[in-house]
Amino acid sequence: MGLGRQLVGLGLMVTLVACAADQASELFATAQFEERQHNEDHAKELYQELIHKYPASDFAAKAQARLNDLKK
Repeated sequence: MGLGRQLVGLGLMVTLVACAADQASELFATAQFEERQHNEDHAKELYQELIHKYPASDFAAKAQARLNDLKK
């Protein structure tokens, strides 16, 4: 594979990772909003979705912490 193709592939990977981070961030923000609205069941669903879809994101650990707090 040529250097040009490698660079395009790398650029695509960076873009995909950035999009996933944005989507994880949006899910986390929405779950927090639901918590503030006292919709804890929906917040829990969103946190679980985030953990399932984006387990490697920084937001997955935050979502798990919020789930643990909500279960108390």
